[in-house]
Amino acid sequence: MNHRIRAHLKAGGVLAYPTESCYGLGCDPMNRRAVERILSIKGRPRHKGLILIGASLRQLTPFIAEIPDASRLEKYWPGPFTLLFRPSRRTPKWLTGRHDRIALRLTAHPESARLCRSAGSALVSTSANRSGMKPVKSYRECIARFGRKVLVIPGRIGKRKNPSTILDFESGRIFRP
Repeated sequence: MNHRIRAHLKAGGVLAYPTESCYGLGCDPMNRRAVERILSIKGRPRHKGLILIGASLRQLTPFIAEIPDASRLEKYWPGPFTLLFRPSRRTPKWLTGRHDRIALRLTAHPESARLCRSAGSALVSTSANRSGMKPVKSYRECIARFGRKVLVIPGRIGKRKNPSTILDFESGRIFRP
């Protein structure tokens, strides 16, 4: 499966996979064409920006301008917190949209983490749905909704009822409880 996932991502493909609260759509964050495919599938405006998930801090630090002290991060990660950081210079604008922050989460969901490890990098992670609609909660629903537009990874979503909390790491301001 690892080889198939890597090949799909390298070719600019989009994945649908289980996360903490729903199925997510993901791709290689450095592949603009793949990111644009996700935005098109969702009907999501480009200016909103996207979340990246990783299986390790090492997968996320290339996107952060100033790497924070690990002991501060341990309060939130791994877990259901999406943290906002000032982006590194290499972070593409198509990931941040009109914002001056990059949204990152060190996932605690075993299947999402395994997928990031298989990919060898962080992945874009956004709910598998059209913008404004309810997210997909099962493998079968994902196949029915997206068909051949994405590679659907079977698995179970986590027990969380709500999406991750989003907060600015520097200021502590909460954007989504």
